[in-house]
Amino acid sequence: MKLSAPTSLAARTVTSLTARTAATLAALVVATACAPQTADNSGSGKDEKAGTLRVWLFQEVDNGPKAKVVDAAVAAFEKAHRGTEVTVEYIPVETRAQRVKAAFNDPKSAPDVIEYGNTDTAGYVKDGGLADVTEEFTAWSESKDTDPTARQSVTVDGKIYGAPYFVGVRALYYRTDVFEELGLDVPRTQAELADTARRIHAAKPDLYGLAVGGAYTYGAMPFIWANGGELAEGKGGSYTAAIDSANARKGIKAYTALFGDTNCPAAKCAGMGGNDTVTAFASGKAGMAIGGDFSHAAIEAGKVKGKYAVVPLPGVKAGSVAPAFAGGNNIGVLRSTSHRTLAVDLMERLASKKTQGELFDAMGFLPTYTDVREQVAAREPFVAPFVKTLAAGARFVPASPAWAQIDASLVLPTMFQEIVSGKKDVAGASKDAAKKMNDAFGSVG
Repeated sequence: MKLSAPTSLAARTVTSLTARTAATLAALVVATACAPQTADNSGSGKDEKAGTLRVWLFQEVDNGPKAKVVDAAVAAFEKAHRGTEVTVEYIPVETRAQRVKAAFNDPKSAPDVIEYGNTDTAGYVKDGGLADVTEEFTAWSESKDTDPTARQSVTVDGKIYGAPYFVGVRALYYRTDVFEELGLDVPRTQAELADTARRIHAAKPDLYGLAVGGAYTYGAMPFIWANGGELAEGKGGSYTAAIDSANARKGIKAYTALFGDTNCPAAKCAGMGGNDTVTAFASGKAGMAIGGDFSHAAIEAGKVKGKYAVVPLPGVKAGSVAPAFAGGNNIGVLRSTSHRTLAVDLMERLASKKTQGELFDAMGFLPTYTDVREQVAAREPFVAPFVKTLAAGARFVPASPAWAQIDASLVLPTMFQEIVSGKKDVAGASKDAAKKMNDAFGSVG
């Protein structure tokens, strides 16, 4: 196996788990501006059984452990296919969109296999970049244990365009020392969550009861879904915004009600994103926060180490779990590959149960297989609340290429911030957001 030197990567101070998440979210921000508008959709028409395969994976802050796991999978692949060689290149987040655009438009320089953010699937399919691997994925014995939400993230119009690589979800982090001192019970409903947040802030004005952010879209989505709302509705790749429905507005009201002087002052919290809320919790400035499995390392490195616990974010009814957004990455085969059979086999090896288990041990990436997740949860107790959240039914964004445009245009954060600031009420802000979403959906057909 050859390892290509990665493109220079700007220095970062985030953890590898945070970088992994940033890779997924950064793709959303740049996808609209950088996604190719035209591509050769015909495929190479070749299926060579030997030669060199090129792979692009994401560069992590501490990439060594990931590379070691990948090297082992690649070595097994090369041993099984004599006359083949794999070149792996770890590409930085900052130049990823441009690299993918160039690859789609110039098959001769394109890789055979890529790692990509799971919210990019629909856009990449529309651009003609990803190969339809429905037949191979369905026949793959391990695929039957892929969780439904992860499978959804590689599916567009009933066809499969890759293999899930890892998944990430969010749950409720809370300060055990603060709860014990104030005699608080762990919230069982979203109403109790709001009440507990207010009680914490009232007793300790220097703490946010629950750190929330007006720009924290993925922290807000569970409130919308838990109240029966949807972001959008549709089928066959055609969507209509549902963010202004009665149930969605209930969820929006529940989330935006958490902003204010009784919990998280709008002046400070309206502009906060997910990383800001996690940082507030890790630094000891919040009694609770909604954070991901990928936030664990950062919180462990903070002031609250040894003084917190995690439970699934509660839903509306006691005992229920609020649906969480299922983030993560996938592995796909480019339509332009001249080594389709080999590329699919390599994709399956990189996304296999064995490799995902090893990536969890090396990087903390949460496996997409239900049985493998149960195994890692038994070894690492901190994973259990996130596994339970996934088992309760995580959700995904609309499988439309328009989603990147909606996200990059900050449609939902703008809606939340308009409500929090008092510029618009829930009805007016959600109506305007729905119009923007429908304009985006309409622009892609």
